[in-house]
Amino acid sequence: MKKILIVDDNIETLEVLKTSLERHEYAVFTAKSCKETRELLLSTNTAVEHDIYDIVILDLTLPDGDGIEICSHLRLSGFKTPIIMLTARDNISDKVIGLDCGADDYIVKPFEIIELLARIKACLRRYSEAATENIIYGDIIINLRKRHVIVRGKEVIFTPKELDLLTFFISQKGIPISRNKIREEIWKDTILYSWSRTIDVHIQHIRQKIELDPSEPQYILTVSGIGYVLNPEY
Repeated sequence: MKKILIVDDNIETLEVLKTSLERHEYAVFTAKSCKETRELLLSTNTAVEHDIYDIVILDLTLPDGDGIEICSHLRLSGFKTPIIMLTARDNISDKVIGLDCGADDYIVKPFEIIELLARIKACLRRYSEAATENIIYGDIIINLRKRHVIVRGKEVIFTPKELDLLTFFISQKGIPISRNKIREEIWKDTILYSWSRTIDVHIQHIRQKIELDPSEPQYILTVSGIGYVLNPEY
């Protein structure tokens, strides 16, 4: 049975979601604040407790903080479980910020439970489809099942989107990839990202993690007027 943590300060919302998701055979746990979320997800030494939950549904607005702050902290701490952000603000900039901080998806309130179920299943499917074997590219080793990345012998923390993007590049090694193609494959939303620099920012972050000199990249190369290409020589 898949375990879901729902973080929302609205008790009625928590009860409705808990009842609905339990009917679909999910084990549901709840938290109403940033403090409760940290207590559930962080151990006493502030390290993230991995694999406690299969997915986290996180409200953007909480009484003692911000869902984006929680999401960013979890990702920086190495938390790899998928996160769906809930927001009552149907604002593109808020959605972009939420996804940039490491959320895998977002959903705007009010929403139908059938939509949330579809997004939960899509997130879980993307994570479960990862193969068990390692991918090796140059001096990078990616364990897709555990979603761990080793760069030159040291583990490096990647956000889910960064890892999805790097894995996609490796699968298309040597093929120039347009930004539109990246939006379609990784973010599944060409409208939301048509104006933002999110892709370039993610590429910059990945380069900082895998390149010996990010200012002179050897792995992910820029293709002028098109997008990017992964160097096929490695």
